Amino acid sequence: MGESLRMSAPHPRLILASTSRYRRELLERLRLPFEVRSPEVDETALPAEAPAAIASRLALAKARAVAAQAPGAVVIGSDQVADLDSRPIGKPGTHERAVEQLRSMSGRSVVFHTAVAVVHAEAGFEASVLVPVNVRFRELSDGEIERYLQLEQPYDCAGSAKCETLGIALLAAIESDDPTALVGLPLIKTCELLRRAGLDVLAA
Repeated sequence: MGESLRMSAPHPRLILASTSRYRRELLERLRLPFEVRSPEVDETALPAEAPAAIASRLALAKARAVAAQAPGAVVIGSDQVADLDSRPIGKPGTHERAVEQLRSMSGRSVVFHTAVAVVHAEAGFEASVLVPVNVRFRELSDGEIERYLQLEQPYDCAGSAKCETLGIALLAAIESDDPTALVGLPLIKTCELLRRAGLDVLAA
């Protein structure tokens, strides 16, 4: 597994193993037809599991779970975990938790670990890549935090930072090899993995 594969046209089915609207919107940029399926994977972190390891494990687990139901399809799985001082920061879920997260990240640097995995069970292919994004937050006042949360309500975003919209105003700098990774699906690496799986985005 992990070797590049050649496949004949037409392309195999493509499935996104995620119900995230952010990942769906990103994948739509590649102009490939795809389906969306919920991976039904327990996303609970293992004891003492590092943030990067959580993201990598869950991305592959999601892709494998859906590929087991559709072995002839190429399946994309992805996961993102924010990392503050080696401590995982997930989706806040509530306003109170989001306030707590943003206060803790104010004036600090946070690494958002975004993992993508591609599995094609029928061809015996699976591979994954981890893309870190270093994000430096401005010093945030409680008023700024409240105003942002009222307008954006980013309770389904890791670290409460919805950078593709108003969340960009929270930040001082972003360092990454892939600007789409912070939104939730690193498209540069996704294209690379799809090519290796035999699905070339730009093939005629």
